[in-house]
Amino acid sequence: MAGTLGAVALGAEDGAALVPLMATPAVVMAPRSDGMEVVWAVSRLCRGWVEYREQGVVRKFAADEFGMVPQGEKILRVRVSGLKPGAKGELRAVVESCDAAKQREEGPWKPVTTLDPAAPATRFVVWNDTHEHHDTIRKLHEVTPSADFLLWNGDTCNDWHQEAWLVPTLLHPAKQDVTAGRPLLLTWGNHDVRGKWAFKVREMMATPSGRPFCAFRSGPVAVISLHTGEDKPDDHPSFGGRVAFESLRREQAEWLAQVTRAPGICDAPYRIVFCHIPLRWTVEAPETPYASGGYDAFARSSRAVWHDALAAWGAQVVISGHTHEDAWIPSNEKFPYAQLVSGGPKFNTARWIEGTADADGLKLVMRDLTGGVVHEVKLPRV
Repeated sequence: MAGTLGAVALGAEDGAALVPLMATPAVVMAPRSDGMEVVWAVSRLCRGWVEYREQGVVRKFAADEFGMVPQGEKILRVRVSGLKPGAKGELRAVVESCDAAKQREEGPWKPVTTLDPAAPATRFVVWNDTHEHHDTIRKLHEVTPSADFLLWNGDTCNDWHQEAWLVPTLLHPAKQDVTAGRPLLLTWGNHDVRGKWAFKVREMMATPSGRPFCAFRSGPVAVISLHTGEDKPDDHPSFGGRVAFESLRREQAEWLAQVTRAPGICDAPYRIVFCHIPLRWTVEAPETPYASGGYDAFARSSRAVWHDALAAWGAQVVISGHTHEDAWIPSNEKFPYAQLVSGGPKFNTARWIEGTADADGLKLVMRDLTGGVVHEVKLPRV
């Protein structure tokens, strides 16, 4: 399923080839029942738009929140909206330079499908903890099938100490068009918020609601995606005063109490939570020795404020990464939700998950990069 950039426009005032405007593929993100968002990098100041084609009819999406044609010198973002649930079409990005050359480029058409809350079945796929391991990413891209959505469950990087690392890591990882056939949702991991340039991730990673947490319905599955923040307290000296995740956890707790009662979420046959740091782990020490280099293997602070709402909702499983060690932890009387933890960044420890749900059940299959099944779980309707 490897993707390539679209046609490169040539020609300049002196007849020489111009530097391509499109620096990455058009990345399809934040799928919704009425559309999605498209993000791509450009090499210099230009304006751009998205063309969406369905049943021979082409619509142009070329306005931002302030009434301007989307434009920028590094990143372009276009929100596609007003589509019907389950709509099947194709889209492409178009750019035009903001200079006398008027260079224009059109990306390739990409098939897209909006989420359909009423569909009888759904399929999704999950990656995590790729940490810029290009061999792992290339293989994941090769073996992962098309799906209603791809959830990248955190730790896309090691850190963001250099601004130049953002675009190739997030929008063109290992030079693959990872959203060909599977629109992307990012769940932030603790490494995704590290480094002095981490604040810029939000500029190029769209979310359905504009917040780093969301809830949506895909067929019979209700999904809640949460941001577990860092694996140490906010005042840890390694963060240099840059983070404030305690308030974000509390905000998500208040939001959970509301969204789990919303139609389509409260009555879904299957109920999944995604968060990078697991809410449960195989060995839970009573305290973490932060002063001596320790870190949270499970999200103790997040669980403390989220558990009651998730249990009341009837969450069936929490899917996470972070530990670089896969695990399946069944539900019990204390924790009515199970915990599925995926693998790490190295080729031999990497894992990916395929989830399918229909009237017969919710099936989660975790595989290694050779295709071997590591864990297989089937959950009944709530």
